[in-house]
Amino acid sequence: MVALRSDATVRGAVVNEIAGGPEPRYRVFTGREVQTFYASQLRLDADDERVSPLLSAEQFNARLTALQIRHPSVAFLYSLNAARVDFIPYQFRPVLKFIRSDRPRLLIADGVGVGKTIEAGLILRELQARREVRSVLVICPRALVAESKWKNEMRRFDQHFTHLDSSLLRHCLRETDLEGEWPRQYEKVILPYSLLNERLMHGAGQLGAELSLTKLRPPPRFDLVIVDEAHHIRNRNTYSHQAVRFFCDHAEAAVFLTATPLQMGNTDLFVLLNTLRPDYVPDIETFERMAEPNPKINDAASAVRLFGPNWKADALRALRAAETTEWGKAVLRDSAEFSRIKAQLTSEMLTKEDRVALIGDIEEMHTFSSLLSRTRRRDIGDFTVRKPETIRVAFTTGQQEVYDRLIRVKAELLSVARPTVSVNFMMTTLRRRAASCLFGLVPYLRDILCGRVDDLESVESESPSAEEVSAALEDMQPAVETLLSATAALGDEDPKYEILADVLRRKQRRQKNKVMVFSSFLHTLRYLDERLRGDGFRVGLVHGGTPDSVRLELRRRFEAYPETVDALDVLLFSEVGCEGLDYQFCDCIVNYDLPWNPMRIEQRIGRVDRRGQTSESVAIVNVITSGTIDADIYDRCLERIGIFEREMGGSEEILGEIARQVRHIADDEALTDDDRRRKLLQLADNQIRSFREQERLEEGQREMFGLRVSEQRWSDAVRAASSYWLRPAAIETLVIQYLKSVLGEGQSYLSGETSGKTLRLSQAARDILLREFNAMGRQDGADYRDWERWLKGEDARLRVTLESDHASRHRDTTFLTPLHPLVRQAARRLAGEGEGKARTALVAESPQVPSGRYGFAIYRWMVRGVREDLELRSVVESDALTSTQMDHLFQVARSAGRHREETPYRVDGAGLDEIHHRQWVAARREQQRRTETLSRHRTESLSVSHRARMAALEEQIADATEPKILRMREAQLANANADYEERQRSLKAATGRADIVADAVAYGVVEVVKGGAHASE
Repeated sequence: MVALRSDATVRGAVVNEIAGGPEPRYRVFTGREVQTFYASQLRLDADDERVSPLLSAEQFNARLTALQIRHPSVAFLYSLNAARVDFIPYQFRPVLKFIRSDRPRLLIADGVGVGKTIEAGLILRELQARREVRSVLVICPRALVAESKWKNEMRRFDQHFTHLDSSLLRHCLRETDLEGEWPRQYEKVILPYSLLNERLMHGAGQLGAELSLTKLRPPPRFDLVIVDEAHHIRNRNTYSHQAVRFFCDHAEAAVFLTATPLQMGNTDLFVLLNTLRPDYVPDIETFERMAEPNPKINDAASAVRLFGPNWKADALRALRAAETTEWGKAVLRDSAEFSRIKAQLTSEMLTKEDRVALIGDIEEMHTFSSLLSRTRRRDIGDFTVRKPETIRVAFTTGQQEVYDRLIRVKAELLSVARPTVSVNFMMTTLRRRAASCLFGLVPYLRDILCGRVDDLESVESESPSAEEVSAALEDMQPAVETLLSATAALGDEDPKYEILADVLRRKQRRQKNKVMVFSSFLHTLRYLDERLRGDGFRVGLVHGGTPDSVRLELRRRFEAYPETVDALDVLLFSEVGCEGLDYQFCDCIVNYDLPWNPMRIEQRIGRVDRRGQTSESVAIVNVITSGTIDADIYDRCLERIGIFEREMGGSEEILGEIARQVRHIADDEALTDDDRRRKLLQLADNQIRSFREQERLEEGQREMFGLRVSEQRWSDAVRAASSYWLRPAAIETLVIQYLKSVLGEGQSYLSGETSGKTLRLSQAARDILLREFNAMGRQDGADYRDWERWLKGEDARLRVTLESDHASRHRDTTFLTPLHPLVRQAARRLAGEGEGKARTALVAESPQVPSGRYGFAIYRWMVRGVREDLELRSVVESDALTSTQMDHLFQVARSAGRHREETPYRVDGAGLDEIHHRQWVAARREQQRRTETLSRHRTESLSVSHRARMAALEEQIADATEPKILRMREAQLANANADYEERQRSLKAATGRADIVADAVAYGVVEVVKGGAHASE
């Protein structure tokens, strides 16, 4: 190592000597480039002599773990062991996409119950490992707020969130207006869609004078915005959409979650991607143009996968076809990765491993791959089996007479005059209620007579509104009075209820005795609630009007063990609040009546048939009243399309069409009963064909978006992103070495042979750690507060763990992850920055590596450009060792024992620098080319997107008539211009600084032995 005499800051390693001339010249690698100097210009670098003492294997590994934590790399996942969740490889797939994207934006469109909340939490932890994340906003349906789903799930990641109600939200807006930033005590918040209204966007009052989002200067900025059930914002004309777009436009990072499938023939996917990345997907035309090369890319991937006789030529032909599309010419053609893939397809030397890797590389070329992550339940293949059971029950004689009278009432109305739409709706609803529960029909009829229709409890969107019921009352009141008289005369006999009670009694004899009972009608649920309580069942009732606090308490009691005093065994549900809720501790649902919309049925089943369900099967019991239109719809349509046997979340449009046609057939009074049954049967047969076609289309769609998945690929990707220096054992080594370095050797600070351990520190030791903690600067977060509280407290012991499975089972145990303040303190101290290069001498036994002594060096590469990164690069003197083998040696190596100081510590630093220099030159050239290409593509895409966005906003401004809308559009225009200019500057700067700055952080020797006395030392 040498330094320039005239400028000591210019330092580097001598690469080689140039003989000849008046004096020797030396080529010096300065960390950025190789420069040539005369010998008289240089001096030996005094700093090179300032090296650390020879480190033990434990100290050396702790140093490397510290460096990895201090300088996170996109090559590795830091959330692998940073959450109280089970390790499931596919759940890290969105995390990898997120951190490797050029902008932190992602749409996660997984199936019901796959675990989107967990994936969002892992993304949050991954972000926190890389930079300070103070403020997080979660937007979700109100039901998820009521049951504290997000609040509870985030505790698994040691994150504490606050629910925002209307008053707290107004308080935050006022504080933001006064202080210029969102209040710190509410930096991690959960906001329901129900508060995303006109008042929030534009204020209340005659002129919208109240404080609102659009009036805040500066606007509230969150580090991360998570939007759950994002399909709620598919309609761009709603205030929910406008508010979400506002928050995302001013957020550093954003993640959308939805279980609703996204179809190519629909604009839903475009709307969501446009909201996430308006710079990348500015309009529907651009969206369609971007999608154009994807089928060709899919053909290429399929050719490689099928491995036919001409697979390379077929794949190459397909890629060239993709290249001829408009997007292909503008973006793909100049892509270095695309060129590399084509070149690889012309190579004669392709192994099986190369071919498998090539499939993934090709699929990653899909235009939406970096923006969208889609995992469906069928891709995972390990969900429970659905076991449907249908129980048919007949009316009693008296009940049949009431039902027949109901049919005659409608016929009488038809004979007088054709009923209005409102009357049709009303009669359909009465028939459905009668099929559901005649005893529940009585209080509903009384409500109608009393005019109490403003709290209409039917929760399906197809049911009549309060206004429609009111409009129908005048014509229907005499018929309603007649029906009420007939219904009131019924006896207490109710065969349908007895069927339900028998199902519940049988279930109560089993270990898992919980049952969820669904009905679309609140009066039915109230009737069941009263009768079940009278028969001794422990039952609760949840509907749209249930207060949040009561809902939460009912959930707690329903989840409690059966022997718990206040436990509930049965929970009655309406449809409201069902979306997104987790009840996987229950494995049985009863449909007391069935919605005519198959999607609502799927939503009910999805509450129990989801990841985390421990039963091998889930029971779906349908109680059907014979002789009703509900029975016809079930027998001839719903059962035949298989909605109860398999998950159909991938067929939203078909299910929606079925719902519309079923309603049309049911309401068509020109049809006889036989005609209606025939049409329902025909509908089912048609839709069965549609489902089969949809499955084929979905397979094509998965490939269209680059979403073909494989559990082995997930596992391989996660394994490749797993760093030895971030694993629990390495974190434990780091903590132990840190405690020894600041508190002294001689005692065991961390004890315990199992995954549960005890940290034991005296008051004096805790005082030292407290000073180190304070030196890091103030940090927010529950783990920081808890750690500070323990350091200041009286208890000398702290229960800790480094294993996520133990942490998930013991929530009160401190979880030492790469993000915990103790680990951060340790990394800050042991990274050795400014202390010279670390040295070590190791010995290891390995049957895979030839015996011998190998010198190595570890370099830190600061990768600069559009995508910045830090990488620790191992360089070995021998070609016989790969970086993977080096990782293996570090895992099994130990200090060289008493011989390490006696044996001369010899590392050929110049030789290692020369090897490293060759690697650096090649990588630097590739980084510059990649940055220039990516920057050019981003600049072009950004310009096209910006022009389209400006044109759309200017058109909206020209059409705006209301002052508040005009002000909002003008503000959006100004923000869009500022955002565009900032991104252009950023891209230009990234291109200018594209480089790899390298410096050596460690040298060492590892001696590989095959056993014997030397090895034992």
